[in-house]
Amino acid sequence: MLLAVVAALLVLAALTPLTASMDGTPSEVPDLVAEEAASEPERDDDLAFYDRVIERIAGGENYYDFIVEEQRASDYPVRPGIAVRLPTLAYLHAWLGEPGMLVLAVLLLGACVWAWWRRLGDEPGGPPRQRIGAALMLMGGSLGLNRYYFVLHELWAGMLLALAFALHRPGRWGASLAVAALALAIREHALPFVLLMGAMAAWRRDWRETAAWAMLVLVFLAAMAWHLSLIAPHVLPTDPASPDWLVMRGLSGWLGNVVLSSNLRFLPHAIAGPLVLLMVLGWAGWKSPAGATGTLLYVGYGLAFMLAGRANNFYWGAVVAPAMFVGIAFVPMALASLVRSARARA
Repeated sequence: MLLAVVAALLVLAALTPLTASMDGTPSEVPDLVAEEAASEPERDDDLAFYDRVIERIAGGENYYDFIVEEQRASDYPVRPGIAVRLPTLAYLHAWLGEPGMLVLAVLLLGACVWAWWRRLGDEPGGPPRQRIGAALMLMGGSLGLNRYYFVLHELWAGMLLALAFALHRPGRWGASLAVAALALAIREHALPFVLLMGAMAAWRRDWRETAAWAMLVLVFLAAMAWHLSLIAPHVLPTDPASPDWLVMRGLSGWLGNVVLSSNLRFLPHAIAGPLVLLMVLGWAGWKSPAGATGTLLYVGYGLAFMLAGRANNFYWGAVVAPAMFVGIAFVPMALASLVRSARARA
């Protein structure tokens, strides 16, 4: 039964159109990807907007003094206030400059590969796949070295979550908590990861770790409330509300988000879509704490992407894409396990 379900899902994934929409124009490959391939790419409107924000901060302006006005002038919604990004990444970029961000990206990618090498070596079933798993992490995270995307919040949040996931161990979670906190300060889409880690700690009855993750959630909610309070005085009653994010795109939303915000976007969609499902199958077939966490994490985000996010929000997939690639290393083991089980039943 499970083999039949997997086969059916792979066929559906191969047939599902993976579309995005930039500036209201549907396309299989977003304009932002096509522009990246040009010899002298022009900045996408979203990226150019963040460029201006960083430039104004570097010029000495306060983020909250101009962000609503700048966003309104660019015809971006400011209602609700959550449509305005947290300022963490903009300030970091303004302080370090592009050379500093490049150094940071290299260090972060190296840390992710090293951390996953260590985690694969520590988990049951991981050592035989240590090399291929680390190589897949390098492949999944290499997009983080593309300076064209350095202003995207999801890019940095995704790499930090990949690192936080790899650093976590039951009983040794301090470093993971700190890295996840930074990801959450950059993009609120990291919150499901934090909630999952807290829930799994509670399942293990590790109340100290549960309390730590719960405290991080409370600090984040307080920071978000402060952020919204600074935005509110600048919002006018005439400002249009943001279009609804709950659009229920189904399988296309999940696969499209991950494919178009990762290096899978260079593959034919009939191959890239099934690969996303195979990644999750690999995580599910890895019977270990990391496998259980990865399965819940990526299925959970997948469900969220199927329900929420418009076509032009495809870049949300970058929050989970980097470490998803590691799951491919466990696909042969997962399929072999299912086949053995089916034969035993027969």
